[in-house]
Amino acid sequence: MSLTTSQVRDLPVVVDLPTAAAVLGIGRTLAYELVRTGRFPTPVLRVGTQIKIPTAHLLELLGLSLEQAQRPREDAGAGA
Repeated sequence: MSLTTSQVRDLPVVVDLPTAAAVLGIGRTLAYELVRTGRFPTPVLRVGTQIKIPTAHLLELLGLSLEQAQRPREDAGAGA
């Protein structure tokens, strides 16, 4: 599963591990292995049996700030 820029912009504050894996372009199995071995590249939140990843850290890892991700998309012809 691959996410578009628009879908990444619309992510909630925290996401599940398969969604985080899709954002990073890695498989779900690798993502669980990285969490299990403590090598996942962002902080990991354990909520009961669930694993959650803060979206802000994913965006930072991708080189985007939270403000950039929340900024309204600009029209292609605007500002010309």
